[in-house]
Amino acid sequence: MNRFKFIEDHHRAWGVKRLCHLLEVARSSFDKWRAGRQARAARERADAALAERIRAVHAEWDGTYGRHRLTAELRDGSERVNHKRVGRVMRKYGIAGLRLRKRQITTVP
Repeated sequence: MNRFKFIEDHHRAWGVKRLCHLLEVARSSFDKWRAGRQARAARERADAALAERIRAVHAEWDGTYGRHRLTAELRDGSERVNHKRVGRVMRKYGIAGLRLRKRQITTVP
C-alpha cells in the first residue's frame, strides 16, 4: 500500500500531521498527492484506452509485436505515443511480444 493512501484512509482517526510524522512523509508531499487525484484518474483512463488499442494491434499481428513495433504501428495510425509508455502499459496489462531468441550465457560458473 502507498504511504499516502494509508494516510488518506486513516487521517480521521489519527490526524494527518501525526501520520505524516510517523511515516516520515512531508505534509506538503501528502497535500500535493491529494491534489493530483484527478490527474492520476485521467492518466489511468488514458492508459486503459491505450491498452485496448495495443491489444487490438497485438492481436492483429498474432501476438508477435513488442513495444517498439507496437509504437511504430500506433504512430502510423496518427497516435502520439512514446515507446516507454507503451512498454509500461504492456507490463501493467500483461501484454508481451514473442521472444524467439534464447538467452545468451556469457559466463560459465
